[in-house]
Amino acid sequence: MPKMKSHTGTGKRVKVTGSGKLVKQQAGLRHNFEGKPSTRTRRLSGTVLVAKADAKRVKKLLGR
Repeated sequence: MPKMKSHTGTGKRVKVTGSGKLVKQQAGLRHNFEGKPSTRTRRLSGTVLVAKADAKRVKKLLGR
């Protein structure tokens, strides 16, 4: 049987913590800052946990 390969694109976007939780950067923080309030920009900075509904699918993509 061939080896299971992890999805490299997902691996670049999601990090697994020591306890096994999935952490990602929030979307919407790349451009058009003039049209966004600075409160929204601050809220989007930093990392967040992957939604529980998506966690199983993302772990499968990572080969875990």
